[in-house]
Amino acid sequence: MDMTGEYHIASSRDIVWAALNNEEVLRACIPGCESLEKTTDTALMAVIVQKIGPVKAKFKGAVELVNIVEPQSYTLRGEGLGGVAGFAKGSADVTLTAQDGETVLAFVARATVGGKLARLGNRLIDSTAKKLTNKFFDNFHDYLTNQGLPDG
Repeated sequence: MDMTGEYHIASSRDIVWAALNNEEVLRACIPGCESLEKTTDTALMAVIVQKIGPVKAKFKGAVELVNIVEPQSYTLRGEGLGGVAGFAKGSADVTLTAQDGETVLAFVARATVGGKLARLGNRLIDSTAKKLTNKFFDNFHDYLTNQGLPDG
């Protein structure tokens, strides 16, 4: 599955970059995130609960940031295991561009699933992935707009 998107965020590129690298912000914005913890400056461990069609799974996995060009771009690579539900793994290239007093966040993401999840069908998986992606960016925009970047 491949996805692309572009979001306009009414904050400076430096603020958006800092938020994308802040585990408190990410934990608050990722749908179904139960925990998110930095293990190094470029790696995180996560526990996320999601319901995809009839399958509800708790994914435990790792995310790594690579190809970092601060404050302009990075690639997220991750893999999560959901027990009997299967697994999900993928990557996303994220680019931030300053434009007219706001930041344009663009991404290209690739993901694969296996196990029970793979048997649900591409249409259900794709629509769920798009819904969760949009929810993340809605949460991210609202977080920066209403709460600002947390200290730390």
